[in-house]
Amino acid sequence: MTHEELVARLEEAGQQQTLAFWDDLNAGQRSRLSAQLEAIDFELLNQLVQGEDAAPDWAALAAKAQPPRAIRLDSTDNEFSPMEAVARGEQALREGQLGLILVAGGQGTRLGFDHPKGMFPLGPVSQRTLFQILIERLRAVAKRYGVSIPMYLMTSPATHDETVSYLEKHDRFGLNKDELQIFCQGVMPAVDAGTGKLLLAERDSLALSPDGHGGTLAAFVKEGCMADAQQRNIEHLFYCHIDNPLAQICDPQMIGYHLLSGSEMTSQVVKKRAADEKVGNVVTIDGVTQIIEYSDLPPEFGAKTQSDGSLKLWAGSIGVHTFRRSFLERAAERKNSLPFHRALKAVPHIATDGSEVKPTSPNAIKFERFIFDLLPLAKNAIVIEVDAADAFAPVKNADGEPTDSPTTAKAAMVARDARLLREAGAKIAEGVAVEASPLWAFDSAEAASKCPDHEITEAKYFS
Repeated sequence: MTHEELVARLEEAGQQQTLAFWDDLNAGQRSRLSAQLEAIDFELLNQLVQGEDAAPDWAALAAKAQPPRAIRLDSTDNEFSPMEAVARGEQALREGQLGLILVAGGQGTRLGFDHPKGMFPLGPVSQRTLFQILIERLRAVAKRYGVSIPMYLMTSPATHDETVSYLEKHDRFGLNKDELQIFCQGVMPAVDAGTGKLLLAERDSLALSPDGHGGTLAAFVKEGCMADAQQRNIEHLFYCHIDNPLAQICDPQMIGYHLLSGSEMTSQVVKKRAADEKVGNVVTIDGVTQIIEYSDLPPEFGAKTQSDGSLKLWAGSIGVHTFRRSFLERAAERKNSLPFHRALKAVPHIATDGSEVKPTSPNAIKFERFIFDLLPLAKNAIVIEVDAADAFAPVKNADGEPTDSPTTAKAAMVARDARLLREAGAKIAEGVAVEASPLWAFDSAEAASKCPDHEITEAKYFS
């Protein structure tokens, strides 16, 4: 696109202010800004700004919401038994049908860690990073079932280069080169909340931010990962986030339930601890499974209970899914299968007079997509209840916060590994921290022959 064509396009969109400093830029800076502007779909941006994709009436939807189709813990009414599910899942794993999508685009800013969150040291004894913890889990599953399981790791523009360098430096923590594909998610521009005008982060750069974990789908296709999965005959993709060290990567029981139920998208959930817990609420509305975010659920509906006194809308999403590849392919071909959500944020920027603006309150709209919005499109969607103590200990907040901090995640890891060791026959003194790599022992049966025959009285890492 020539400069004249770009100017005409911006004038038509009413966004010519983005070229306010054009005459002061060098050739490289002009090329950078031009590329960012050419990548914008102004028709879509205008629709988003004008609100032509207006938000649903959440109160009306919540009034109709029912609990989702689910496999519940300790229920005798489940469609399939755990043994049936494990057997079916193990079969799929042995046949090499599984791949992993690991979403790792976030930075550790809220943790006071100015690097990709996956590089955050979290091992309670070992100081293993989140990357090492989850990669070792994947390798342990692959070892158990005698297969290669490819990992598709999604970064963001802010974390991509450092992530690539870090994983190469550490030899991908044992993954072969052909088992790891790193791809970068897309970005969306921020706009002024009052005018809809694009904001400049620098004189030669728009204020851009990652397009949300829902951007996984478009990037997975664009960066060639879908084609790679097709070539490898990967039929199902396990999906999780880097900030959950307890993620049960490629869990055979979840995979088995997914396959036996004929589901195109299966989600792990936990039983909510409180009506207002800050997790997405997985519900069924008019026979369609979907998520109502905690911020969109009116309190009076969130507090509704069933006859036994338990919450009616009990299923809290933990961001762990299994997808049929064919479903993702179909969704990728469908225009706007994942809608954009708006978020009001404080976005620093450069004003057209060249001054720096550092707002103390929200001044701009950011747009992002959420992967869970695929749920309504999926056939036979089902949720699998898991115990948070075994599967969910996210690291989102800095230490000092009551939940979802490094301290709480480390405590959950120690408690889980202590249970594994005690089930294997180990004796652990009260208050002693233990940590076990899944490569050392995949389960308590494997750990039984490796546990020390004396009481463990000091912190120990089994690797």
